[in-house]
Amino acid sequence: MTAMTRRNLRNGLLFASPFILGLAAFTLYPVVASIYLSFCRYTILRPPQWVGLDNYRLLFTEDPLFWRSLYNTLYYTALALPLGLSLSLALAALLNMRLRGMAFYRTLYFLPTVVPTVAVAILWLWVLNPEYGVLKAVLAAVHLPSPGWLADPRWSKPGLVLMGLWGLGGTMVIFLAGLAGIPQQLYEAAAIDGAGRWSQFRHVTLPMLTPTIFFNLVIGLIASFQYFTQVYIMTNGGPTHSTLFYALYLYQNAFRYLRMGYASAMAWMLFLLILGATLLLHRTSARWVYYEGGPTP
Repeated sequence: MTAMTRRNLRNGLLFASPFILGLAAFTLYPVVASIYLSFCRYTILRPPQWVGLDNYRLLFTEDPLFWRSLYNTLYYTALALPLGLSLSLALAALLNMRLRGMAFYRTLYFLPTVVPTVAVAILWLWVLNPEYGVLKAVLAAVHLPSPGWLADPRWSKPGLVLMGLWGLGGTMVIFLAGLAGIPQQLYEAAAIDGAGRWSQFRHVTLPMLTPTIFFNLVIGLIASFQYFTQVYIMTNGGPTHSTLFYALYLYQNAFRYLRMGYASAMAWMLFLLILGATLLLHRTSARWVYYEGGPTP
């Protein structure tokens, strides 16, 4: 190694040192510490006490709220994710038309995305109020009964799904970018062959959009498994644990009950769950995700 190479390496490390130190202190160390703490009984007030796999045993055998929180999270994911993707894709297809004033409508539908999550949660507490909420007034105007929403265990999760549909702007914009990247020649060729709008959408738009759909699917899956802020503000897990999502229960164990070791074990189980679901999606993507050169390997 020449003197100039050593000097360049030293200067490069010096310039990168703030990032390297920040990564080590605020990312790598917490990750390693959480692995260790997941095998300990740790309440912050006392030093960690090694208990081996006891935290994981308690999770699977003696904690019914763990299974309830996991069920609530999977229920929400199974309902909100496909519904959100379908509606955002339909909305993007409508907003992709070349009509006058389309930029205004795109901005209008995107605006809810930039509203802070806390403000959205407080707003929807008013909208979903079972006694004097806006949604109840709308349903009453068309002579339809209004459920209890967040006050009813049967309707609390559907109410949260409904609230989530209000903020589809981010996913919609990504779909719009994907639609803009589809070559117009494909539609012209399909039209020459006699394909109508639905046939063009089914045989041209959807196959060409599969990489975008796959991206939104993975991002939406990860986000739904970490659903926290809205339920923390609006229900705090109630009524009767019907909105006790996994991330909320993890937070409660860590900062309400001070069971840091147990919460660390929950965090790693969540990591493994997300990792497994993501790998499964990537494994199956070879059958339905297509790129210009053919299916993904």
